[in-house]
Amino acid sequence: MKLIIQIPCYNEENTLPQTFKDLPDSIKGIDEIEYLIINDGSTDNTVDVAKSLGIHHVICFKQNKGLAAGFMAGIDACLCLGADVIVNTDADNQYSGDDIKNLVRPIIDGKYDIVIGSRPIDETEHFSKNKKLFQHLGSWVVRKASNTDIPDAPSGFRAYSRNAAIKLNVVNQYTYTLETIIQAGQDKIAITSVPVKTNPEIRKSRLFKGIGSYIKRSSMTIIRAYMMYKPLKFFCIIGATVFVIGFIIAMRFLMFYLENSGRGHIQSILLSVLLMLFGFQTFITGLQADLIAANRKLLEDIQYRVRKFDYDSEVKNSKAEKKDETD
Repeated sequence: MKLIIQIPCYNEENTLPQTFKDLPDSIKGIDEIEYLIINDGSTDNTVDVAKSLGIHHVICFKQNKGLAAGFMAGIDACLCLGADVIVNTDADNQYSGDDIKNLVRPIIDGKYDIVIGSRPIDETEHFSKNKKLFQHLGSWVVRKASNTDIPDAPSGFRAYSRNAAIKLNVVNQYTYTLETIIQAGQDKIAITSVPVKTNPEIRKSRLFKGIGSYIKRSSMTIIRAYMMYKPLKFFCIIGATVFVIGFIIAMRFLMFYLENSGRGHIQSILLSVLLMLFGFQTFITGLQADLIAANRKLLEDIQYRVRKFDYDSEVKNSKAEKKDETD
């Protein structure tokens, strides 16, 4: 069984050596471990440092594309290289490399396909009170949207089986962490979490400029992902809420009308009609979105089969080439 540990990097020449030093070189149940970095348009010597450390594979972007693009590029490369298990960790040495053995164990044992490292958020000293609060709140929202029990949804320390990695889709350009959990939950992929340790902060996070920016972008990611997988429920909740408000206003007007005082409340009946029409139209939109979601599911099934064939062919060709070189 082959494990590849991927590390997205952006100007990490100072932090990468410590991160790499903590990575395991052997794990029970794993026959081969390789390391891969995704250089996301770094302007420093990240690539040179990676090569000097002996990192096996380097993927380079000519300009910065963001965390989501880097993550998916790494997943694609790991699958082409024949990885049976893929671990993603951060280059800032936030996570303890020693926990990788615990992260991959449920996959090696065949019990789960995705494992998320759950940080001790409340005990992490460099997390502010606001950050801790919103980490918990965001994780709760993701649990509800995904129907999972992952306590630390924003964690980037995670492991994927080959089969789960092939199924991954990330459509937003911000981050992969929240969207992939919602996808896993809605697609009934076996997902769990394990407690992991964190190291002291050595640099500030570059993912967001502040709490407000983080909340805004994370909220849009969650809403968009939920709309993709549960569009009928999403639009029905909105449509039913608006329709009921309009219906209540209509009943109020009817009461005034029966009491012969409806003339002064014409605006109410107009508002109620508009709200009820909007609610009904939203429901129709939900039905259309549900049909689109059904087609998306069929396309995902086709995509999975094509990807699996391509990746497996790539691995077979690579093994054949190595064999010819040996002969």
